[in-house]
Amino acid sequence: MSGFDDAVTRVLAARTPADLFGGDGGHAYRTLAKVLHPDAAPAGSAATATRAFARLADLWAAHHGGTAMVTQRGTYRIGPLRYAGDVADLYTIDGGTALLKLPRHPDDSDLIRREARALTRLREHGEARHHAYAPRLIESFTHRDPAGGARRTATILAHQEGFVSLARVKQSYPDGVDPRDAAWMWRRLLVALGYAHRAGVVHGAVVPDHVLIHPDEHGLVLVDWCYSVTEPGQAVPALAPGYRDLYPPEVTGKRPASEATDIHLATRCMTWLVGDRMPPALARFARGCTLPNPNARPHDAWRLLAEFDELLGALYGPRTFRPFTL
Repeated sequence: MSGFDDAVTRVLAARTPADLFGGDGGHAYRTLAKVLHPDAAPAGSAATATRAFARLADLWAAHHGGTAMVTQRGTYRIGPLRYAGDVADLYTIDGGTALLKLPRHPDDSDLIRREARALTRLREHGEARHHAYAPRLIESFTHRDPAGGARRTATILAHQEGFVSLARVKQSYPDGVDPRDAAWMWRRLLVALGYAHRAGVVHGAVVPDHVLIHPDEHGLVLVDWCYSVTEPGQAVPALAPGYRDLYPPEVTGKRPASEATDIHLATRCMTWLVGDRMPPALARFARGCTLPNPNARPHDAWRLLAEFDELLGALYGPRTFRPFTL
């Protein structure tokens, strides 16, 4: 497959599942779904991607016939692939209210277990009023592949509709998001970090693909906690593909991560999103959050949020709701 246009043509021209899938068809489906997902579509192609992705899902459901997965908690009806993540595929289950997260390779099960520990800790030790800033873990279990017997750690996560990644936002605003719009995203990202850090969790991979926003409701959720750190002195286990340049030196150098690690990553996300539209005062604020030495950076996201609010007040005056569209 040579790209997005070829994938659209193939899917929209298909009349039966056999036109796209052979045998199990899983590899072909995952490849097409990754190319056609609306969040990955080229600029100006979101509507075409949405139509092709929906058609692909219908064909896959017809081909697959639906699969039941039985766990100690209950029986889930597995639907089509919804997202292709860094190390795992996420499938729609129970009509879209939840997602099955299954690593593509058994060796990555440790990252899925790491996420399950982090999400459990957030629910047990994080403030309830901020639970919406992270996915809700429904259950974690070991899945045995019927073909070959490989064992993988899988999770079931609650799913919320209407969210898009910052990577998708950047596609709609290639010249940079207006800093007044980026302000609410930045604020909510700091809240998400404050929530996590008080619960003793460092996310470890605050990159554009893992920060989801709800454009209409100005909501935010931080996803993919597979790279998280829950014990002092631990290093982030791996880098999210495609974002090495956003990471601070302690991660690329495999040194211990801390709250300052997340603050660096979150700041780089926002400066990347705003680009050349960044006002000088915000640029100075960002530089202080991304210093090479983690001990010189802020560690307290809540205190940093208060400083950020003071800066926004000086720049733009009292906060007002600004509709945001993609």
